[in-house]
Amino acid sequence: MDIVTSGNSVTITGNIKTIGDYQTIKDTLEELVASSKNITIIIKDSISITSSVIGYLTKLVQKDNIDIQIRVGDANLYELFDEINLVQLFKVSRER
Repeated sequence: MDIVTSGNSVTITGNIKTIGDYQTIKDTLEELVASSKNITIIIKDSISITSSVIGYLTKLVQKDNIDIQIRVGDANLYELFDEINLVQLFKVSRER
């Protein structure tokens, strides 16, 4: 997994699947949250996301009042967000 930050946008390429991936995402978002309350996360090609990442993102939105928008490239990942009723919370949309 690779992660690149540009302004208040985070682009993730590759699969999100390890604890190391979670820690990298968390560290990156913690830096952004210090300066921005609106964050866009672009998940280019991961087909899944770990529960620890979902938990951390939920905390940011519900406890820290961070406005998160997630754009996903993979239909399966979008369906996962839909199945667990997180499309609205994270403003999930398909990346074209």
